[in-house]
Amino acid sequence: MLPPPAAHSPTPPAPTSTAREAEWLAKTYQAGATNLTARAVLVGMAIGGAMCLSNLYVFFKTGWSMGVTLTACILAFGAFRFLQAVGLVKKPLGVLENNALTTVASGAGYMTGGGNMAAFGALLMVTTLRPEPLPMIAWFALIAALGVFAAIPIKRQLINQEGLAFPTGTATAETIRSIHDAAAGGGASKATWLAGAALFAALLTWLRDAWHVIPATIGLPVMLAGRSLATWTLALKAEVVLIGGGALMSFRTGWSLLLGGVLTYAVLAPALVAQGIVTTVSYKAIVAWTLWPGAAILVASGLTSFAIDYKSVARSFTGLTRVFGQHRGPAAASGISAVECPEWWFPFGFVVLAPGVVALMVWLFQIPLWAGLIAVPLAVVMGFVAARVTGETDVTPTKALGPVTQMVFGAITPGNLSGNIMSANVTGGIGLHAADLLTTLKTGWLLGAKPRHQLYAQLFGVVAGALVVVPAFNLIIPDPSVLGGEAWPAPSCVVWAGVSKAFAGGLGALHPTSRVAIMVGLALGVTLALLEKFAPRRLRPLLPSPSGLGIALVVPGSNCVAMFLGAAIAEGLRRTRPALAEKTVVPVASGLIAGESLMGIVIALLIVSGVIAA
Repeated sequence: MLPPPAAHSPTPPAPTSTAREAEWLAKTYQAGATNLTARAVLVGMAIGGAMCLSNLYVFFKTGWSMGVTLTACILAFGAFRFLQAVGLVKKPLGVLENNALTTVASGAGYMTGGGNMAAFGALLMVTTLRPEPLPMIAWFALIAALGVFAAIPIKRQLINQEGLAFPTGTATAETIRSIHDAAAGGGASKATWLAGAALFAALLTWLRDAWHVIPATIGLPVMLAGRSLATWTLALKAEVVLIGGGALMSFRTGWSLLLGGVLTYAVLAPALVAQGIVTTVSYKAIVAWTLWPGAAILVASGLTSFAIDYKSVARSFTGLTRVFGQHRGPAAASGISAVECPEWWFPFGFVVLAPGVVALMVWLFQIPLWAGLIAVPLAVVMGFVAARVTGETDVTPTKALGPVTQMVFGAITPGNLSGNIMSANVTGGIGLHAADLLTTLKTGWLLGAKPRHQLYAQLFGVVAGALVVVPAFNLIIPDPSVLGGEAWPAPSCVVWAGVSKAFAGGLGALHPTSRVAIMVGLALGVTLALLEKFAPRRLRPLLPSPSGLGIALVVPGSNCVAMFLGAAIAEGLRRTRPALAEKTVVPVASGLIAGESLMGIVIALLIVSGVIAA
């Protein structure tokens, strides 16, 4: 007799969450493998500190914080290969040791994100307040550490049980596997590409900024409205950091930046000057008007995308009820409780860290105590939401959560500019670092790492990042008046400052055309976000990116041109030579960013100390 057709065979039941965890313990978890070591912590802190410096430089140039984990794991692999070659290290870097090192580096490198530097820069732009370095180091460290502990109660739900993608975490796991697999090769090659690109970028930056033998800007012999294109900020820049940043973006974001830059500086700006709305042809004068539609596009698209994903938001809250309602039976039965971070760590961390955050809010930023007591629990809940959205989309919704918090505190503490900005910093910082730890925990889950060791690693990174980011900020931005200028466009700071002023003082003081531009920007942001979600899939690559258009309105046109070139080169390579692109795009782009940004910081230090002239 023939067996019954497969269609009539009973479908095997999906494994329960307990079964999935038991399977992971049996097949993936590497109980005896080396994870967090002293050398991983030290090298991770060094790499993370360097990437924090790099991200700081890039952030004030472009408004983006670049990814850390992929670059860090390649850099760590290359560093240990070199140390072995010269005899300083005997034992090679292991897969899980690299994962722990990368977690340290990620905690440090992302200290510029989550609204930290956007808030700090905006604070200096709208007030005369410049807190002392030590309290600000404590501020950033406490917020980030609270985000780390906020990841604990939702880790099992999002990663072990639901298996959310966390695309960057998954990609990092694959990268670590590939570069440590001798048979696959390519690890040393990627590290070599990264090092070569970094050396090239560092040399170019020295020749441009220290010896001044290479021009910073190359103008085109084209006139527009009686002035050269360079006067309208449309020029070629000898800044490979922008090309590297563009290469790490999607091509859609790259061409959207170019489109937005051309429309802003070749169409809109000349019209504003002709009508007398903008009286001076300069970047700062133009962006003082264009920041309003730019901020409107970014805020509206971020909030709309967040609202569209209401199911994800709802799942984050229903998931929390499951998290805090869990009994210990399944965890104990699967043996997972001996591996995971204990559940009591989150309330303990909250009780220890939250009073420090509230005290600093009251002391540094004159936020009423009652408002601070609202801000921190709200920020932790928003952190849970941000973590789920990151797991499903790979985008941490800082652009949505920050303005929402600013709106709330603009209503409950009217006129308090510093409180409005820094309360949003709490939300963004906690959300980012919760999402960042969960991203690296996804990497560890796929590789079989120890979650507790990764939490320790993230805390080491947070401390390193906080110690680096505040002195580095004060070094490269000694005078806050340069923020929002052509040298340091700081688009995210400009947006946060603009949103804060709007919520604190209302829109009535703006020029009537600015109010119209805000309405247009809001409508455009909502429309693009809706099309991005609901348009036919084949048409979505043809839609402008709202992030690209919004940022283009608040950065110089030359930045848009350079980032488009980077995105176009990377896209062309992916389409024509995909194997070469896989080997070179991320390492070369990361090397260009690291080389120029770190050399730029060195040159800034030498100028401040009087060794070289500005």
